[in-house]
Amino acid sequence: MTRVLVAASSPVVRAGLEALLASSPALQVVGKAPGPAMLAQQVAELAPDVILLDLETREDDPTPVLRSLGEGPAAPAIVVLGDDVREPWAADALRAGARAVLPRQAAPEEIVGAVEAAAAGLIALHPAAAESIWSLLPAPVRTTVAPAGQALTPREIEVLGMMAEGLGNKTIARRLGISEHTVKFHVGSILTKLNASSRTEAVTLGARQGLIML
Repeated sequence: MTRVLVAASSPVVRAGLEALLASSPALQVVGKAPGPAMLAQQVAELAPDVILLDLETREDDPTPVLRSLGEGPAAPAIVVLGDDVREPWAADALRAGARAVLPRQAAPEEIVGAVEAAAAGLIALHPAAAESIWSLLPAPVRTTVAPAGQALTPREIEVLGMMAEGLGNKTIARRLGISEHTVKFHVGSILTKLNASSRTEAVTLGARQGLIML
């Protein structure tokens, strides 16, 4: 089970994020911190796998905190929530070590999926942020973040193949031993990378590109 530390200055936000994460059987909230200032102490005491950080972008500079938390082989993955993910702070957060950047208004399944993806070592970007952040990132980071049109990962090809079989997200999740939220994240990434508007179109495009056999 993935251990998650929730950090937010607002008690209401902390409680909301904890309740949201509780919807996934793969996630366990092991602690809550009142913003970035208390993170280092909490991380040392609780050893979380992922930090879900609600960032007040107008007041907080994420770079020092993210860099300090991202040091060491056992450093937790970091998922950042912010106001406008199209602004430069989002790219700064990725450069500093964040694995996912999402807007506060992201859907619950998007946030849960991003946390699970970060725990699996993936980098997750909300569609609203991908294009603008891509143009701001340096070349080393661009090699680890896939924009629309780039190659699918092995896991995404596996999911695409099951989509071609007509399997739903729940069945795919059961076969792969992952949560349904993570499957939804993979499906969204597949649609974005293939520039497809539906699962059927994604399967068709994947077959044309030789990614799967029909």
